[in-house]
Amino acid sequence: MKGWIAFFNILMKDMKNYYLKPPNISWGIIFPVAWTLMFFIRSQTEVDVKAILPGVMSLSILFGTTSMLAVTITFERKSRSFERLLLAPIDLNLLMLAKTTGAILFGIVNAFVPVIFASFMVSLAQINWGVVLGSVVLIAITSTFLGLFIAVSVSEVFEAQTFSNFFRFPMIFLCGLFIPIGDLPLFLRPISYLLPLTYGADILKTAINNEGHIMLYVSFMILALFSVVLFAVSTNNIKKKWIV
Repeated sequence: MKGWIAFFNILMKDMKNYYLKPPNISWGIIFPVAWTLMFFIRSQTEVDVKAILPGVMSLSILFGTTSMLAVTITFERKSRSFERLLLAPIDLNLLMLAKTTGAILFGIVNAFVPVIFASFMVSLAQINWGVVLGSVVLIAITSTFLGLFIAVSVSEVFEAQTFSNFFRFPMIFLCGLFIPIGDLPLFLRPISYLLPLTYGADILKTAINNEGHIMLYVSFMILALFSVVLFAVSTNNIKKKWIV
């Protein structure tokens, strides 16, 4: 019980100090809005809007979660406040879940900003919202743990942002968000299936447009596996590098 009380207090502290600050709230809104408007304005038909919606949702989650977590973890480590948390009588796994839950929630909220805009332009009645929600949650978790992996691998905020872009920008082009994987050069296609966002975006395509090409249960299982592996590797790095 004490561990979960600590979990809640750490989460509330991060929400207050980072995620609910006016600059972060506005950034969290402006970023997905900018992505949405940029792609939706170019769309001429209802089909076009629904076709790009999975990609825009995926990007909003990816950039929101990785950016926020890279800043919070790296900043606290730099200011040595994270070391005090490591000394607290709380299990390391629960501590890191507390530090990442805020970013997960941030990513989930980001995902539905494009949906709100799309609802004014097209009918979304035929969408399988249960599958969409499950996919959004898993993409947010996987992207957050990717951000955690990045944050514990560097020591400066600018290094975290640079390292994040090393993963994020290739995903824009290789994960089938806007360019079908089948249209990529043959030598790039295997790389696409090594990236977690490929599977999240495919689930959204199935739920929104029925255009996914990977079986739903396979995509869900692979996303869950990515989440477990990224979290395990990150916590192991913390034990080796940060805990003396």
